[in-house]
Amino acid sequence: MESKSENDISYIIRGAIFKVYNELGPGLLESVYEAVLCFELQKQRLSIKRQVPLPIIYEDVKLQIGFRLDVLVNNKVIIAIKSVEKIEKVHHKQILTYLKLTGLKLGILVNFNVDNITEGIFRKVNGL
Repeated sequence: MESKSENDISYIIRGAIFKVYNELGPGLLESVYEAVLCFELQKQRLSIKRQVPLPIIYEDVKLQIGFRLDVLVNNKVIIAIKSVEKIEKVHHKQILTYLKLTGLKLGILVNFNVDNITEGIFRKVNGL
């Protein structure tokens, strides 16, 4: 597989988000958007992992607490999918914490429950 940068992957993800939103519209469950978005990204020849376990390392002990990344693309970009009335500060903090815990540099927070999908996409960086 061709090695793509985080920015290249982000561009493809954004296009796929627009396509999924234009086809399905707002108001569905997050699991529906996750499945369809992953399908679109796989069509673009990206490597997709869904519901990736994220252990917490605390005092050199790995704790399986139950955190999961919604989607991990090419082992480089995290996608956090929401379908909520309003994105809250905690959603932004959550993806930034996931980036910190994984050591990854780029995350995309997307809320599909909006009237204009452009207002529902947030790019989050960790040292990129």
